[in-house]
Amino acid sequence: MPSKCRAGLQEQEGRMLSRPKPGESEADLIHFQNQFLAARASPAVKIVKKADKRKGEEGSTDSERPPLQDSKDVVMLDDFPDILPALTPGPPKKSKIKSASVHFEDEDPEERLESHDRHVTAVFSKIIERDTSAVAVTMPVPTGDPFPRTFHRSEIKSEVKVGSGRKSIFAQKMAARRAAEKEATAPSAAECVQIRSTPRDALDPEGSAEEAPRPGNRDDKADDFFTTQRPCIITGEGLGSQKSEQEAQAIHKENLEKLQSMSQEEILQEQEKLLAQLDPSLVAFLKSRRGVNVGQKNELKKEQNRPEEFVESLTVPQHGVGASLSIQESGLEESVRKEENMKMEMTDDDLPVKPKKEWIHMDNVEFEKLEWMKDLPSPRQKKTKKGMQARFSLKGDLIPADADLPTHLGLHHHGEEAERAGYSLQELFHLSRSQVIQQRTLALQVLGRIVQKARAGEFASSLKGSILRLLLDAGFLFLLRFSLDDAVDNVMAASVGALRALLVSLDDEKYLDWTFSWYQGMAAFPFVPNNEEEEEEEEEELTGTEKSQNKKLKDENKPDPDVARYDVVKGLLKTRIQHRLRYILEVVRPVPTVVLDILHILTHIARHSSEACSQLLDCPRLIDTIVREFIPTQWDPHVAEPGCLLTSLHGVACSTAMKFIRVLASGGRNATARLLNKFEMKSRLIRFIAEDPQDLLLPKEEAIRLSTEAFRLWAVAAGYGQACDLYRDLYPVLVRILQSLPELLSSCHEKNPMRELSVQRATAVITLLMHVTQTAGCTVELQAKLSSNSSEASEQIPPPPVAWNHVSGLQPFIETGLKKILQEISQTETWQTLQPLTTTYMIYLGVYYRACSQQPSVNPVDCLEELERLTSEVLQPLLSQPAIRSMWDLLRPCSALCNPLSCSLGPESVLSIISLSCTGGKPSLNLVGSKSPFPFLTALLFLINSITHIHKGLISKYSSVLSFGGLKDYLHQSWQTGPPSVTPSSAWMLRHEYHLQYFVLALAKRMAGTCPDYRQHASLHHCVALALLSRLLPGSEHLAYEVLLDLAFNPEFLPEGKTGGPEAADFSDILHLGTSAKLAQPGSAAAASSKPTRGALLKESYQNLPVIRSCYLSHFVHLQPALVHSQASYEGRNYLIQSMLLPEVKGPILPSDWPFFPLISLYNKVTNAETRGAVLNSLPLDLVNTVTWNLQWVLLLETWRAKTLQSIPTAAKLARLMCVFLTGGDLFLEALIHCYTAALLSIYCQPKALDSLNLDAPLPGLASFHDLYISLLEQFEGVSFGDPLFGVFVLLPLQKRFSVHLRLSVFGEHTSILRALGVPLQQFPVPLERYTSPPEDNLNLLRLYFRTLVTSALRHTWCPVLYVVAVAHVNSFIFSQDSTTQEADAARKSMLRKTWLLVDEVQSTLKKHLLYYRLLNAESPVGFDLYEQLPPMRLKYLQTVIQKENKENAPVLVS
Repeated sequence: MPSKCRAGLQEQEGRMLSRPKPGESEADLIHFQNQFLAARASPAVKIVKKADKRKGEEGSTDSERPPLQDSKDVVMLDDFPDILPALTPGPPKKSKIKSASVHFEDEDPEERLESHDRHVTAVFSKIIERDTSAVAVTMPVPTGDPFPRTFHRSEIKSEVKVGSGRKSIFAQKMAARRAAEKEATAPSAAECVQIRSTPRDALDPEGSAEEAPRPGNRDDKADDFFTTQRPCIITGEGLGSQKSEQEAQAIHKENLEKLQSMSQEEILQEQEKLLAQLDPSLVAFLKSRRGVNVGQKNELKKEQNRPEEFVESLTVPQHGVGASLSIQESGLEESVRKEENMKMEMTDDDLPVKPKKEWIHMDNVEFEKLEWMKDLPSPRQKKTKKGMQARFSLKGDLIPADADLPTHLGLHHHGEEAERAGYSLQELFHLSRSQVIQQRTLALQVLGRIVQKARAGEFASSLKGSILRLLLDAGFLFLLRFSLDDAVDNVMAASVGALRALLVSLDDEKYLDWTFSWYQGMAAFPFVPNNEEEEEEEEEELTGTEKSQNKKLKDENKPDPDVARYDVVKGLLKTRIQHRLRYILEVVRPVPTVVLDILHILTHIARHSSEACSQLLDCPRLIDTIVREFIPTQWDPHVAEPGCLLTSLHGVACSTAMKFIRVLASGGRNATARLLNKFEMKSRLIRFIAEDPQDLLLPKEEAIRLSTEAFRLWAVAAGYGQACDLYRDLYPVLVRILQSLPELLSSCHEKNPMRELSVQRATAVITLLMHVTQTAGCTVELQAKLSSNSSEASEQIPPPPVAWNHVSGLQPFIETGLKKILQEISQTETWQTLQPLTTTYMIYLGVYYRACSQQPSVNPVDCLEELERLTSEVLQPLLSQPAIRSMWDLLRPCSALCNPLSCSLGPESVLSIISLSCTGGKPSLNLVGSKSPFPFLTALLFLINSITHIHKGLISKYSSVLSFGGLKDYLHQSWQTGPPSVTPSSAWMLRHEYHLQYFVLALAKRMAGTCPDYRQHASLHHCVALALLSRLLPGSEHLAYEVLLDLAFNPEFLPEGKTGGPEAADFSDILHLGTSAKLAQPGSAAAASSKPTRGALLKESYQNLPVIRSCYLSHFVHLQPALVHSQASYEGRNYLIQSMLLPEVKGPILPSDWPFFPLISLYNKVTNAETRGAVLNSLPLDLVNTVTWNLQWVLLLETWRAKTLQSIPTAAKLARLMCVFLTGGDLFLEALIHCYTAALLSIYCQPKALDSLNLDAPLPGLASFHDLYISLLEQFEGVSFGDPLFGVFVLLPLQKRFSVHLRLSVFGEHTSILRALGVPLQQFPVPLERYTSPPEDNLNLLRLYFRTLVTSALRHTWCPVLYVVAVAHVNSFIFSQDSTTQEADAARKSMLRKTWLLVDEVQSTLKKHLLYYRLLNAESPVGFDLYEQLPPMRLKYLQTVIQKENKENAPVLVS
């Protein structure tokens, strides 16, 4: 403090004394003290004697206080309250520099400190002296030395070791010193024995050492427990009194007396109770305390020279506490003993480096600290059934469990299983969060390599379980995401590489690029996982838009890990990963490898969905950075020099970046427009398309790839009708490329390494021209719409800037190139290389001629002549080539339908990450393999269909196509295989296979009406069409519509209707062909009329095929929005296409039971109306017609195409037919509906169908069959009118092999239907043996059978079928003498007695049936035969039961 300021303060305060200053001497301090005493000022700290609240009230006087020695000193600070003030939240943190920058000259530092330190009372409010009244006071030992003697650890011998843990040399010396001091101050052995024996005599005065020898089986710990006269746990230190030790000793004495009075069993019981009640951690603590005390006592024993016979001779009662403790501690002791043995066994010879005496502090070797230097033990060699933890090398390879690798490889460490080389996943996870940068980087790199090898299937045969699933469950995804935010470049790069290995499969991308130029290959399914478990049932009635909005809201409210659990990409987008990747690309500017990995990750994210593409486009500066840095128009020319090693990819054109932009454009037409206009991709397209790849200043391979991706991006834009204005600007460039395409033949002959890349570039060019041609073909249509609707205010689509005359000159170049390549078809290697280009040639010609035929400026005659010339000069010679015949033969080996394993999921597939399972490549004989004929034959069939669609006269020219044996064999095999499982790895392949099948069927449809020889193929093609309908995937709604419209209900594909099929059905019914029982058809409760035969029903159904088709098309109207989008894609209306991403795949478009769809739809409508409270009193006419047409179509299929319905379980078919009875009142009584339902029932009651009937298995589209059956029973009670047909449907599920709950529901809750269930035995189509065999074993049901029979609720005249069933089961039960439970035995004897006592006229008949039942007999009026008299065994049993009852009841009767 300045002197002026201090003087001023002294003048103001008067007698205020100054404070000492730094630098003042001792004399100055004494002077200040004298001044303070002379002034008699009050001190800053005052010592007072405050009353203890525990000993008295606050208001007590000094006279009432206890003496000074019993109280505590309390230091009080002036003006500080006893109660602590409430702590308010601290002020926000501010800059230290800012707070210290402004100070006033007259400001007192002490006052400033006091103003900031507002809560000093939390520390200095009350200081209480520690209670030392119970602490023993020891006087210092006098010595003759002037100062205490110094202690040096070299003076103490360290032979004495305390404890079993590892201790340093210094700790061992100090422990030895303390042990020596205790030994010096301890009483003599005799005194120790006397002290120990006295309390024991007090406890047991009658016993002595000589009278009670120690039992031989008594454990040492048990003896120690009862001979210890000091407590092991309780010390009494916390009592705070001088008699605390005596109190603890008294408690210990009571415990010992209690234990002596208890038996061994009581001790064990009490021990179990305590162990069950106490916390396990507390039990472990008590055991550890016991072990320490026992160890110290044993050490004291060893130091004494007295013999141990005295302790062994003490009397110990029989108990088991010590034994049980020793069992629980034996494992620990054994491990400690092994460790000590290991230490003792270790010598200098075990050390790789021998210690020398010259080394400092190595005169005493601590072997336990040098154990890590020993050689590792050899790994376990024996193979065991128990799995071992997987360990991996730094390259990500799995190390065998018995591999003995050298230590210099760096794969051994000091973790678990130190003898085994490699790192486990758990250890790698631990290292990935290390503080050491190198460890984090290495762990992430190794994890990335492991993931990559796992996805390739390298561990499938070696490891149990999925590595990817294990890693994702352990949080691997967010470990990478956190590491991505690391500030260290190496860690960041490693996490990017691991994330790329987790998400991206480069082989998947390769095959997607391979199929880009196939027919409709530009469109692809989104990489969205099918998470059906996340969808709730309550959303069923919502529209598609509402569902997507609800799902988006749910995902926004969910935590990131929950979203990533079922969709990894969506979870990453929630973490804003695109912003972090943008930062890395823009600011960090990593090495080229990291840049490529990031671009691959972004490409995979863009394939996820249109929403993901929008988020990438909306990310600030992400697309700008990629376009500016990796698709520049100018770059350093030294990049193209051979051997140039790129240190940075920034500022250099990159094909991977162009591919990312192309995939991003596939997300939607709006995204493409933004890329072309906002991000200036048009100028980039012109830059990389106008210049030949050889002239680009890039490596040759990269230049060709970049040019290829530029053409593909342009093709995607042209697919939306965009960027077609560039076509006129670049027309010379495109023509020059078309003229140079024949030169590819020479490069293929020369085996140029760039030939495959050049062919891919050529196919991209043709694909671009195809979409430009499609767009030009729509110009006239759009101009007509614009002119006709010019007065309307609605938004009109402007015509594209390219017209038909701009593209009409391309066809000669394409056709010339096609002819030249087809000349090489016999050269296998050349043809295999050029086949992709040939495929695009075919597709282009098909598109060109379809569009050409619709142009008003084109002369139709000229177009037809061109088609005739193309057919005669190109296509017909091609179809006669042997190579084409071999291609048809390869259809079946390469088919995904015929070979389901070819498109099965990979070994490491997880549901949350979409993968096409192409890792490692596909075999050549695969649908997407190098030898696959599917792309070329699909393009060929597309061209043939386009030609025959325009020129009907050429249909007969292509009749040979359907006659190829390979094609017929493939079609026959494909439709007979079961329905394929729809997965991401199969959907994209099956879609291309379905294209080929559709074009075969379309060609067959045209030939059916013109070629007289076609009828032999009609049945096969109809079966293929029906199978295809239930398999087509979302996005192919146009194909499904065409199949329904032209193929499925086409009478030409049902030749049986014209060639005696109905008559054959009637003849089969007459002769009962294919059945072992009569095909009985139940009658009707309606007015009796002559029932038509099955042949008449089939004939009528065949004639109604046109109206049946209309019925089904009207019921699929809910697919209309999807149909419009699909038609735009397949018909080439590019201006209507919204996205190249197909709809999400959750299954086929139509369900497998689509033939029953109208019936199910009507049932749902009626059920929903009744649920809302509406009552349907009358049925509209169209309802009756709809049900009739539905039943007619199912009858046709069940009779003539039965195999096409094999994928639908028989139980599901019956459940669908039950909807006839559940849909509106008395609908089933309509004559036609009744007849068709009865005809179908007779088919489903055939022996083969009954054998396959399984009502206990889950049925598709049905939550619970039991609930449906209960509804059927309630409907039967209400509106059945005793209809026999309805009754048969009620009786069918009651067969013995089905659930007993169905029978219990009839005989327990709905017994009223037994009066109306009058199905005659002669009309019942199911053999009764299926109801009576095996005998019933459910006691509750047997009692219900017996009760309904005895109470006459079940009579033969009312319900003959169930009467026979109940009589058969009760008879079998009451005469059964098999061993069973006491309850069942009593029940069957009681039933037998009650049956014997039946005397009524009606009951006498029942009594006769129950006692004399013999066998089932369908010809008998009652349905079974009777014994004339009981067999001797049954008679004897009956007499025994009756006599026993009489004896039991005799005393009662006498009394």
